[in-house]
This record gives sequence, C-alpha cells and structure tokens, in this order.
Amino acid sequence: MGQIDLSKYKIRTDLIIENDGVRHNEKNIDGIIVTKSKKNGNYFTLSFDDITNFEDREKIGHQLELILKDILKLNNIEENDTCLVIGLGNILSTPDSLGVKTLNNIVVTSHLFSLGEVSNGMRMVSSFAPGVMASTGIETSKIIISLVKEIKPDFVIAIDALAARSIERINKTIQVTDTGIHPGSGIGNNRIEISKKTMGIPVIAIGVPTVVLSSTIVYDTINYLYKHISYIKENEGINKLSYQKTNYKNKLKGRSLSNLEKENLLGLFGTLSNQEQLALIDEVLNNTSLNLIVTPTEIDFLIDKLSDMISSSINNALHRQITHY
Repeated sequence: MGQIDLSKYKIRTDLIIENDGVRHNEKNIDGIIVTKSKKNGNYFTLSFDDITNFEDREKIGHQLELILKDILKLNNIEENDTCLVIGLGNILSTPDSLGVKTLNNIVVTSHLFSLGEVSNGMRMVSSFAPGVMASTGIETSKIIISLVKEIKPDFVIAIDALAARSIERINKTIQVTDTGIHPGSGIGNNRIEISKKTMGIPVIAIGVPTVVLSSTIVYDTINYLYKHISYIKENEGINKLSYQKTNYKNKLKGRSLSNLEKENLLGLFGTLSNQEQLALIDEVLNNTSLNLIVTPTEIDFLIDKLSDMISSSINNALHRQITHY
C-alpha cells in the first residue's frame, strides 16, 4: 500500500520525544525517565506515572530542579542574572491555566531589591501573565517583548500547557527546553514564538501536555485493543479475574498482534502502518468536525499539583533551597 503524505494532516504534538528522527539519551532515575535530546537546542523530558502522591512529587520536583540548573548552565546564565518568569495560558480554561497558576507560588524579589531587603542567595525575579490573544487582542509575544525591553531581564522562563500525541503522556510528562515556545501551537493556533531569536535573551520553556486530540484517543485505543487481545491469547488458561489487577496496563507493554492478525481483526485498516492509521483517523474526524481537544476529568486537581511542584522547582533553581515540592 502506498504511503500517506502526513504533511497535509495536523497530527499535533509539542513534545520532542514524539518527534520522529530525533536521537534521545534516556535514563531511569528512581522510577522517573529522564530523556535528553538535541534539535536546534537542548531538550530535557521527565516522564513519570503519578503526580498526586507526595513522595513521587518530591522526586519529580527534585529532578526538574536539577534539569533547570543544568539548562541554566548550558546557556551561561550566572547566579546573579535577573529573571522574568512568564505564565502563559488562559486562567479561565483549566487545562490551559498551568502557566498562570504556576506564577501564584513563584518567589518574586525584584521589588525587594529596590528596598534593600533581600538576603544572600536570592536572585532578582519578576513574573507576569500576559493572558491570551482572544482576551487582550494583542499578540502575546509582543507584550513580552515590550516587557523585556522595559525591565531588561537577563533571561526568561516561560511555562505553558502543551498537547501530546499519546494519552499516556497527558499530565505525566514535563518538557524543558532552551529553544523557546510557540503559544497555542498544540491546539493549532499560529502565534509568534517566544525564543532567544525574538526576545534577544535566553528563553527557557517549561511545558506539560494537558490535552490530546480525540483522534489520538481512538488510535491509542486500537493499539490497546491489539495488546489486550495478544495478552488474552497468551493467558487463556489463567483465571479471568487476574486481568483486573491494578498493574494490568503494565502487563500489556511490549505485546502486539502480528500483521496478519491485525488484518483479520480490522480488515484493510489493520494493514496500515501506525502513522497511516493515525493520519486516516485524524482525517476522518477533522472532516466531520469531531476531532475534539480532550482533557482528563480530574484536570483541575492535577493542574494544582503540577503548578505547585513546578513553581517550587523554579524557586529552588533560581534561589537557594527555600521551598518544598
């Protein structure tokens, strides 16, 4: 079967680890997968299973802090360099509120420096939430460029919600990069990038995928179906209650059907490659206006946990250890 031209389909992802053709260096640190990648700059990705557990959140937060310190060094940012923290997104849309909510716990010190009330080990830090173009009518990057020209920080940290190409990565992945960020790119909005190229100073972007397209959910469900049937075939003699164990999803890892079995199960669709299947599903849902942007039901709780942890990691990376995760 001929290859489908994927360039005409909007298969959206903001994550470098979902980008084909990029080499990754992966390590497992205390149950957290830390991935380093390079593409026009440095990328660090944290992959984890749970953000709601306090102990796990401390481990993830500590790794994020170390990554932030590393990427600051890679960009030759000194201890006394001043920082502007930008919270991107829409506070009125829960899955898009991560950046704005993270600012709530950022330790801001710029005003204290002018008063001479800052202890040793504290960096001059400002923060700002520019809102979204739908609310302000102004391009987000233009607001930030104007602010950078006025207060003249040495570098920017921008936090935003992203989109993923896998349901397993939603709220379970944190990406840190010095290549900047395109606000709204995950949901198809074409905004001017926030980067060193546009700002004139280093821009460190922190992003978490909080939404996914319904076409991705359909595609992932089909692949889980393949793995599920493969698992059942291998365990036909086992008590069916064993399928209900909490680690059932982990048992499916690495399992799949043969190409012939896929064809017998789903006919012509089963003969398509993974990319062709995803592109076809995406095309069908786009043409019927049903390719919805989806987020988990507990997104408000997860955003609170993520924003608190990210703000603590930023504070500890910019200043001396002053907060808990």
